[in-house]
Amino acid sequence: MNYRTRIISSLSEVGQPAWDALAGLQADANPFLSFAFLHALHESGAASAASGWQPQYLTLWDGALLAAALPLYVKSHSYGEYVFDWAWADAYQRHGLDYYPKLLAAIPFTPVTGSRLLARDATARTALIDALRQLQEANGLSSTHILFPPQEQAAALQKAGFMLRTGVQFHWENAGYGDFEDFLATLERKKSKNIRAERRKVRAAGVTFRHVPGAQASADDWRFFNQCYASTYAAHCSTPYLNLDFFQRIGATMPQHILLVIAERDEKPIAASLLIHDRHTLYGRYWGALEQVPCLHFETAYYQPLEFCIRNGIGSFEGGAQGEHKMARGFLPQQTWSAHWLAHAEFADAIERYLQREAGGMAAYIDELHERNPFKEKSA
Repeated sequence: MNYRTRIISSLSEVGQPAWDALAGLQADANPFLSFAFLHALHESGAASAASGWQPQYLTLWDGALLAAALPLYVKSHSYGEYVFDWAWADAYQRHGLDYYPKLLAAIPFTPVTGSRLLARDATARTALIDALRQLQEANGLSSTHILFPPQEQAAALQKAGFMLRTGVQFHWENAGYGDFEDFLATLERKKSKNIRAERRKVRAAGVTFRHVPGAQASADDWRFFNQCYASTYAAHCSTPYLNLDFFQRIGATMPQHILLVIAERDEKPIAASLLIHDRHTLYGRYWGALEQVPCLHFETAYYQPLEFCIRNGIGSFEGGAQGEHKMARGFLPQQTWSAHWLAHAEFADAIERYLQREAGGMAAYIDELHERNPFKEKSA
């Protein structure tokens, strides 16, 4: 088909109905693909030209119908991506070449697998990849990177000339547990004993919890959460990616997908975590605390969310990037993907050889992780 190509700098040029209709057609759609989430990132300034995330969404149109789209940014740095290419940028610099700006297809600050090649059908998806290749050749930038696509889309991108890179995250799966103790009963004895001990420490400190659905979150709740979120970055001497305006926007525009877990002691809030969810998956996103309590992080960011999943029949919990420590809490390794194209032929060749070696090491690492499965062996 003869699609019309448009590069857009604001989702308002598409509109929420058209964007959400296309995103909703994807087999692996999630709340992070929604107009509400992405537009809040842009309008709050968290992901904007000023912050080094210049939206340049690639869209294909069949008349007035949005047929395909790719959430695409011109990046002037590599912060907030969770697939690290700092060594590549450094190699370019040492050879007197510019690595930035680069093109990045991703959900900013969100290491969650989901559709990147949004399309109404296979024909539109193929046309979108072709349009991306033409954009790559015309833009004069160093490279294009597509982060956390599903494996099927990663394979299609590899066929189109992209190099693939693998990673690992840790996800929890709900095996139809009746309650939290039912889940603990499936873990090795030492693992379940440690979790019970961690939870006792939090209760002994006098901490209680409120689960606040997005629709019930007050302005004070959002201000408090933002304070907690900022404190986490301050503790690591870094600058927060997000801001109160962003949190308030998603609280107002997608409350059905939001859960705040607020920890309190002596009727005073002391910590909080923000989670995003749909009917199938809970996503751990951000957390922070204003007081130090032993094991409070595990309770607020892991155990309370797991109880929420069990009570509500949610099938999986993605706790965020990295973290082998999650395995001791019932999370298992899951492979992730990214796709990369570099204009400089010699660098592309060198990085492809590196990625082949890295892939072998990652496969061995994932095998090793599976050998450390925290669950009891099932009876024959």
